[in-house]
Amino acid sequence: MKVRVLVRLKPGILDVQGAAVQRALGGLGFGDVRELRVGKLIEVEVDAPTAERARARVDEMCRRLLANTILEDYTIETDSAEHLAPPGAVR
Repeated sequence: MKVRVLVRLKPGILDVQGAAVQRALGGLGFGDVRELRVGKLIEVEVDAPTAERARARVDEMCRRLLANTILEDYTIETDSAEHLAPPGAVR
């Protein structure tokens, strides 16, 4: 089962990378950007009998390695979620 994890800095945590990207965009003429935060997308394929079991395994992975839970929040989405865009899609 394919699972996607979206990892983002918690609110209030300084996003140095996001600030740098925002400044660079301003230099390229995109001065209308008011806020920008950078996160990461992790795609995992897990052998699991159900979506619930896959989510539980990936949640454990996040707590142990994939996310720094002191600084970051994460959300887990299975491939059955209707709102997921396929890889390479532009929304």
